[in-house]
Formats: sequence, structure tokens, C-alpha cells
Amino acid sequence: MTEEKRLQSNQSFPPRRKHLSVDEYVQGVINGNRAIIAQAITLVESNLPKHMEMAQNVLKQLIPYTGKSIRIGFTGVPGAGKSTLIESFGMMLCEQNHRVAVLAVDPTSSVSKGSILGDKTRMEQLSRHPDAYVRPSPSSGTLGGVTRKSRETLLICEAAGYDVIIVETVGVGQSEITVRSMVDFFLVIMLTGAGDELQGMKKGVIELADAIFINKADGANQQAALNAKVDYNRLLHFLQPATVGWETKAFTVSALTGEGVPHIWDVIKKYKEVTSRTGVFEKRRKEQMINWVHSMIEDQLKARFYGSPLIKKSISEMEKFLVNGQTSPTLAVQQLFSIYDENGYGNKKSYSLKRGGN
Repeated sequence: MTEEKRLQSNQSFPPRRKHLSVDEYVQGVINGNRAIIAQAITLVESNLPKHMEMAQNVLKQLIPYTGKSIRIGFTGVPGAGKSTLIESFGMMLCEQNHRVAVLAVDPTSSVSKGSILGDKTRMEQLSRHPDAYVRPSPSSGTLGGVTRKSRETLLICEAAGYDVIIVETVGVGQSEITVRSMVDFFLVIMLTGAGDELQGMKKGVIELADAIFINKADGANQQAALNAKVDYNRLLHFLQPATVGWETKAFTVSALTGEGVPHIWDVIKKYKEVTSRTGVFEKRRKEQMINWVHSMIEDQLKARFYGSPLIKKSISEMEKFLVNGQTSPTLAVQQLFSIYDENGYGNKKSYSLKRGGN
């Protein structure tokens, strides 16, 4: 990245304007303008209909500039040091003239609906690097914190010229499955003490991994990390690889000392070389695009169903019938769909709820 390009990317263009046109968004993103990249991501994260329409027009023009990055998913158990390792890894890549974007999905509280959004604080050094872009985004309570918005944010970063996209998951529940469906390479970070970790780590998550890196392999933990690597490789030998033609292995790494961090990139480059040669890399990208469409269809159907005024009113009444034992869950669902089918997206056609389906 030239000094002129770097300076341009850090400028605010156009200055202090509240609204941008579609063309201004597109040109700003393509030129790598950080201020406009941030505004474009905020646009795709908005749920306002007018913003969603503009966002799709922006993305339509950016599509030809996407698809040229390597997409990497990072996950791990709480306390595994994901953010520290990502920062160390990202800084190394930036020094090798790569441009790195980190999409750190921040968990939203189901109680307060608030989000910590602390990833820029945890990756302070990386977020200040001119060739890196760290974007913490609230999960808004969605499954795994990764939805259509995260995928579209990824596309914006690719169009802006970032050739390495890292998606950090919240590390809980089904988030790993969601991220696996949008990245090329999926990396699971573990802690030393494999005996306990193997008990606490779901087999399903390990089956998604293209590599496992045991972090904090330094000082007194080094031997424990080596023992963990042996245990994980023994386990992986009996599991089906997450990617056809690729053997998932476990390695050790220390985000603190930097030992093993370059090897992460070596493994990822080897992975891309092998899967590109066999056609698996491109096949996965195509399958992910198709799955994305089906996922959006499900999201829109759900949004339209719950957005219907009649459904909103009916659910409230149906809940009373349920708690009073006047109907069953199955009958309640059937009635709600009957109301939706008969009345479409909220027509004022009369209806009546029935107790117990009678």
C-alpha cells in the first residue's frame, strides 16, 4: 500500500456530511476511505427500510470488487486469548504488506440489550495500524451473533481491498456453525490442559475445525500445551475432516511471545493451495453463496410472519390460551399459520382464535 493511498484512506471524505449518495459510498469504499467504509457498514447494519434499500444498491455495485480475500474464522473457549492472538497474527500480516480486516462480533446482552463492543480496546495496536481495520459489531441477540449483516460487512471489506478477512465469533452456542458457513478456513483456539478441555469442548465444534491451535504455549504452560497437542491430534485422527482432502491437525502457539504465530499463516496458505488445486475452495464458496440465499429467505419469512399486525395480536392471545391449558403448542402454531395464510401480511380481515382447536 503506497503512502499516498494510506494517507487517502485515513481522510474523511466528504467531511462531516450526514448523508451520502450510493456513488459516494461505492467510490469511498473502493478507494479505501476508512470513514466511508465505517459509514457503509453502519448502513448495512441498519434495519430501517430506506437504509436497507440503499445498502443493497451499494452492495450491488461493490460485488465485482469482492471475492479476492482469504476468509478466516477464529473461535475458542472463553479465556483462550482469541483477541490477543488475532492482534499478533494481524500485525504480522500487516508487516508482510497484507491488508487485514477483523470483524469481531460482540455479544449482546439478552437482558439489557446492550453490547460491550470492546474489541478495539483489546486490539488497540492492530486497530491503529494503517493497513488494518477492526470493526466490532453487536450481535443483537441473533444466532451466533452472525447474520446477513456480518456477511455484507465482509463484502464491503473485500471491496475496500482487505485481502485477509478475520471473523471472530463470540465463542458460545451455535455461533461456530454460522461462521463456518461464511469463511474459507476455520480455526479453533484452545487452552492448555487438554484433558479438561476435551471434556468441555463439543465434538461438533472440533469437527468444524481446519486447524486447532493451543494458545499460551509458553513458560510453565509449554509442556502442557505439547501434551494437549498430542491429545487433540489423537482425537482428530478418528474424526472426519471438516474439509475434503485436508487433514485437520493441532499445533501450539503463544500470542504472548509470538512463537508459532507465523505457522498459522503457513498452515492457511497450504490449505488454500491444496483446496484450490482440488477445486474444493471454489466449490465451498459457491455452496456458501447458495446457503446464504436460503438463510436470507428464512430470515425474511420469519420477519414477515412476526411483523404482521394480526400475528402480533394473535400471539398475545394464544399465549394466554397456552398458559391456561386451553390449547396445545402444536394447535397454537397451526392456528397462527392459518391466520397468516388467510390474511397475508396484515389485512384487516376478521378472524377469531379457537381454544383447543375446536
